[in-house]
Amino acid sequence: MLTLEHVDAGYGRVQVLRGLSFGARAGEVTCVMGRNGAGKTTMLRAIMGQVAVTSGRILLDGAALEGLAPHRIPQLGIGYVPQGRRLFGPLTVAENLEIGLMTRGRGSRTRERVLELFPRLRERLDQAASTLSGGEQQMLAIGRALCLEPKLLLLDEPTEGLQPSMIALIRDTVRRLRGMGVAVVLVEQRIEAVLDLADRVAFVETGRVAETLPAADLSPAAQQFARYVGV
Repeated sequence: MLTLEHVDAGYGRVQVLRGLSFGARAGEVTCVMGRNGAGKTTMLRAIMGQVAVTSGRILLDGAALEGLAPHRIPQLGIGYVPQGRRLFGPLTVAENLEIGLMTRGRGSRTRERVLELFPRLRERLDQAASTLSGGEQQMLAIGRALCLEPKLLLLDEPTEGLQPSMIALIRDTVRRLRGMGVAVVLVEQRIEAVLDLADRVAFVETGRVAETLPAADLSPAAQQFARYVGV
């Protein structure tokens, strides 16, 4: 599905990713953990073409992504929910969803499936995105990404700052997507959420994936959490 091979990337003269290798499989949730500044968000942005890859390869089903224009990446079936959501605030909920639908030429049936996942959005279709609560904005950000009917979904700390009911809804949505065969890459810092959702956990340190382990082999007391995530 998704493979990163020895990827170098960064911002100008600042190199962040240093020979990073990573993989995500269809129908699995791969959680990415690491301290602030380890390179987790940069990895997602490199996949999306938002950060230039200076060395290495990024492959989706064997096809190279590195070097493609950023607007081409979502058209290939990759949905991205960045940290901070990045919604079009002045536009309505319906208009934000329409932008997602336009990306891969999807229509009303896809929109209906998204609204079935997030029924609260149906009640807010004519409301400006900027006026939604934080949890509703996160629903909309995920819903917009799902309007692509993605085969790969990248989520950058989607539960940050949300109340427990919203966290549970996002967790259930991720499970449903996994059951539909979607590959999910989830950047998450909460150990209990990772162990509850993940099939595999990739620990990132100083721009590299230091270890990737089956979640079933980890417990809250696992030394990897202290080594790569603890302060």
